[in-house]
Amino acid sequence: MTTPLHLLKLCVGATSVADLEEWIELRLAQRKAAREPVEQWHTTRMVPTRVDELINGGSLYWVIKGEILCRQTLVDVRPFTDGEGIRRCHLVLDPEVIKVSPRPSRPFQGWRYLKDKEKPADLNAGRGGGEALPEEMQRELRALGLM
Repeated sequence: MTTPLHLLKLCVGATSVADLEEWIELRLAQRKAAREPVEQWHTTRMVPTRVDELINGGSLYWVIKGEILCRQTLVDVRPFTDGEGIRRCHLVLDPEVIKVSPRPSRPFQGWRYLKDKEKPADLNAGRGGGEALPEEMQRELRALGLM
């Protein structure tokens, strides 16, 4: 069995994990109302070449406001050509957002591969670590070196 591979991507426009979750709920509701397949995907221009490793246990890790804060399991990678003839792909994601141990990340364009051994650990609800604190407060405490 191959080791899973992950993607790291900036979550442009989202200000928090809750903001991302609300956007996902809205898009799923819109697709349901339009009688489209109710699935969540993110469109990207570059098509990953290591698809088998990505969909065999991989996740898309989201960078929000300069920190890796959460992930979604990658379900599929679907390349397509848009109406202007540009090759793109849909990263099909499980809509469940899983919070991870926050880690700083500098800005970058596109996405980056993230090896399994380099990924941040999932946060387990109810096991401490400050999950009950508001996200902005956690960010400020980390910036001060108090968390």
